[in-house]
Order: sequence, then C-alpha cells, then structure tokens
Amino acid sequence: MELLQVLTEPLSYPFMVRALLAAIMVGVLCPVVGAYMVLKGLSFFGDALAHAILPGVVLTFLLGWPMAIGALASALIAAFLIGLISQRSTLQEDTAIGIVFAGAFALGVAMLSTVNNYAVDLTHILFGDVLGVSQNDLWVILALGAMVLSAILILYKEFLVLTFDPVLALVLRLPATALRYLMLGLIALTVVTSLQTVGIALVLAMLVTPAATARILTRRLPAMMAVAAALGVISNVSGLYISYYLNIASGPTMVLVATLFFGLVFLFAPGRGMIWRIAPTTS
Repeated sequence: MELLQVLTEPLSYPFMVRALLAAIMVGVLCPVVGAYMVLKGLSFFGDALAHAILPGVVLTFLLGWPMAIGALASALIAAFLIGLISQRSTLQEDTAIGIVFAGAFALGVAMLSTVNNYAVDLTHILFGDVLGVSQNDLWVILALGAMVLSAILILYKEFLVLTFDPVLALVLRLPATALRYLMLGLIALTVVTSLQTVGIALVLAMLVTPAATARILTRRLPAMMAVAAALGVISNVSGLYISYYLNIASGPTMVLVATLFFGLVFLFAPGRGMIWRIAPTTS
C-alpha cells in the first residue's frame, strides 16, 4: 500500500475526519496547559480533577444533556474546593486534592451504578471515544480551547512570574491568589475539552507526557510549549492512524505513542538523555 493511500484512506470516512480534527486541537491545547502543570508540579491535581468531573458527567448523561456542561461545572467546583481547602486550612494541597478526588469519583461511580448498562457507559467515559466526535463536539472543543489559549496569551507574563518565582509575584503585587485560581480553572477547562477524545482516565497523560518530553529538550517556556504542542499533535495523529489500521482503541493508542516519544527522548536526547549522562562515567 502506497504512503499516499495509507494517509488518505481513513479520511474517506467523515467520522475519521472529525476525529482527526479533534485530535489535532486537543494535541495543541493539552500540552500548552500541561507545560505549566509540569513546571509547577500540578500533575496530581490534573489527575484528581479529571476524575472529579465524573459526577457532573454522569448527571448530564442521565438527564440526556451534553456531557460538557456537567463536566465543566464539576471541574470548576472541584478546582475551587481544592484551592479553598488548601488555602483555608492547615492541610497540604495534595491532601485536599486526595479528599476531593476520592469523594467526587466515588459519587460519580455510585450515580452511574444506578444505570443498567453502567459498565459500558463507564468505559466510554473513562477512556473516551474520539471516533464518536460529532460536529457539535468539534465546535465545543474549538470554543473552549480558544478560551484557554487566549487567557494564556493575555496573561502570559503574569503566569510566567507565578510559575517560576511566586515571591516576585508578591513583590510586584500581582493578584497571586486570583491567578492561581484562574490557572486551576484553565486546567479544568482543558480537562473538559479533552474528555471526548481520551476520557477521564487518560487525559492526564495528554496533559503531562508531551510537556514533560519537551521539558527535557528545551529550557525556555515558549520553546517548551511549542515543542510540547508539536509532540502532542504528532502523537495524536499518528496514534489515530495506528488505531485505524490495527483496529485498536484510539485514545490509549495516542497516549502510548506520546509515552514512546517520552521514552526515546528520556534515553537518547543529545546531552540530556540518560544514555548521554551515564556514558562518561562508564567509559
């Protein structure tokens, strides 16, 4: 089979075209937001937030409403609760995250268990269904993604200071608390945007893995975001094609490709990979 035919055959199906567009948009959005998560050590928060949206998703599913509505409401509430508990108590942030994460996820599973075929529905919610993306889903992804990226562009300098030097943010009298809540809200929006593509269980990998790979390759935040976005798009598109030809689940395949890239960079990145770092000591 010729390369051109390999690339164009899946595009003869409208659902594959929609899936490809969704994969590209999410592939750009998640790593850009993930760059802040990697630098600020918010990976656990992202995982907790992804699972904490389950009650809202289940509620809208049971009511027959678009899942994005419930997911967005749950994500914003969870982000607010995590920030509130960690700010207004003596508990550490990871403890607050664990409390909200476990409680919300348990509530969601309990709600979903009231449905007869809940095992199938839970699988769909946990692992996504990029091949089932509709035209309306694409518009939702585009709108929410544009909101998140616009906020990052407008507040780039403020987020930069908050990420690398919180003390300087206080000296400059930046609204650090408000910015922190806003960043948590942007992560929440990103999780919601990615829900249809990779589901609750895999969205953390979409956020963190390309950004972590880019962190090894770059030193400056703009370069890190650009490289991470490129890796995200390449991982998603190639994973989608692989899943099509091998007839395997699309979301996990995209994540596996991103993980493969990370493994290669971690081992072989010139001057920074593990092989390069240990080579002088073994020679």
